[in-house]
Amino acid sequence: MLIATTRGRSEMPGEMYSGERARNPSFADITVSIPPVRKVGEVAWPKKLPSNPATDFATLKALELSRDEAKAWLNASVKKSPDRSVLVFIHGFNNRFEDSVYRFAQIAHDSGVKSAPVLVTWPSRGSLLAYGYDRESTNYTRNTLESLFQYLAADKEIKEVSILAHSMGNWLALEALRQMAIRNDGLPAKFKNVMLAAPDVDVDVDVFRSQIEDMGSQHPRFTLFVSQDDRALAFSRRVWGDIPRLGSIDPEREPYKQELADNAITVIDLTKVKAGDGMRHGKFAESPEVVQLIGARISDGQPLTDSRIGLGDHLIAGTTGVAAAAGSAAGLILAAPVAVVDANTRDNYASQVGGLAGQSDGKRKFAVKDCRSTAAVDDRACQANR
Repeated sequence: MLIATTRGRSEMPGEMYSGERARNPSFADITVSIPPVRKVGEVAWPKKLPSNPATDFATLKALELSRDEAKAWLNASVKKSPDRSVLVFIHGFNNRFEDSVYRFAQIAHDSGVKSAPVLVTWPSRGSLLAYGYDRESTNYTRNTLESLFQYLAADKEIKEVSILAHSMGNWLALEALRQMAIRNDGLPAKFKNVMLAAPDVDVDVDVFRSQIEDMGSQHPRFTLFVSQDDRALAFSRRVWGDIPRLGSIDPEREPYKQELADNAITVIDLTKVKAGDGMRHGKFAESPEVVQLIGARISDGQPLTDSRIGLGDHLIAGTTGVAAAAGSAAGLILAAPVAVVDANTRDNYASQVGGLAGQSDGKRKFAVKDCRSTAAVDDRACQANR
C-alpha cells in the first residue's frame, strides 16, 4: 500500500511514524503479509516479535518515499488495476500508525478489491484521552488530503476513485471533499463512491444539507454504514448529553429519512449483523459479507445498493442513505473499534466501555503486540526503518 501521512517520524527504534504532527506530509511504501488461515474480517495481531507470517500479520517492507517516488508507485499500481481505480482509506480516532496499516491491509485483502490501495493516516496519539488533539489533527491534515484528491483528479491514468472513511476520519474526508468542490466548482466524475463507516459525529440535518450542497449537483454516491447497537457510540452519546451520533441513527425515523432520501444518499443498516468484537463499532470491516460486498461493488463500479442487498436477514439496506455527514463534536469520543485501540489497553477496553454503556459481554481476549512496534512489527522491517 501507499502511505500518505502528516505524522512525524518516530525517534524510537523500530517505529516508523509517531502520533505527533509533521511540518510536511511524507509518503511510504509498505507491504503486509497476511496469514493463509484466518477468519475473514479478523486482524491477526502479532503475538510476539518477530511475527510469524504463517499465523500473524507481518510487515515485509516499509520504505519511506519521496513525493516523486510516491507518484511513480501510484502510477505503476494504477496500471495494474483492471479498472485503473484507487481506494483511499482514512482511519478514525485513537489509531496508532500500525493499527491503521494492519486494518487497511485486512480490508483491502478481505474485500478482494483490485484498486491501488492508498492509506491516509493522520496524527492520532492513540489515546482515549486525546480526543481534542486528534480532532485538531484531522483539521491539520485537511489541506494535505485535498492535495491528494486534487492529484488523483488530475492524473489521467486514474479512471475511478473510491473513499472509505471510519469514525473521525469521516470529518476529514468530507471536509477535504467539500473544500475541493468549492475550489474547483464541483467534484470530478471519477470520484464515484464515498463510504462513511460508523461516523461518530453529532447528528444535525442542517450539516447534512450544507455539506452536500457545497459539493455541487455532481457529487459522489454516498453510503453510510450505521448500527443502532454500536456500543462505542452508545457510550459517546451518554458522554455528550444524549446527543445522537450519526453512526447509530435509525434511518427510518424523521428528520433523517426524508433528508437522506432527498439527497439520494444510501444507508446500510448493520444493526442485525452479528460480527466482530463486543463493541460492534467495526462491522463494516469485520463482517465477511459486508467487507466482501464493498469490494465487489467497488470493482464493478456500482453503488453499494440499489434498494436491498441479498444477504437475507443479516444485512438490512435502505434506499435512504448516507449523508456526507460530519458535524462538530467536542470532547472524548470513543471512535475506534476495539481491535485498533492502544495495544496495552486492548485486553480490557471492551469490558470497560461495555460497562459504561450499560452492556457487557464479560471478559474478552485480544492479542497484544509490543507497544513500541509499528506497522514494521517484524525484525526485517524494524531494521529497515532504523
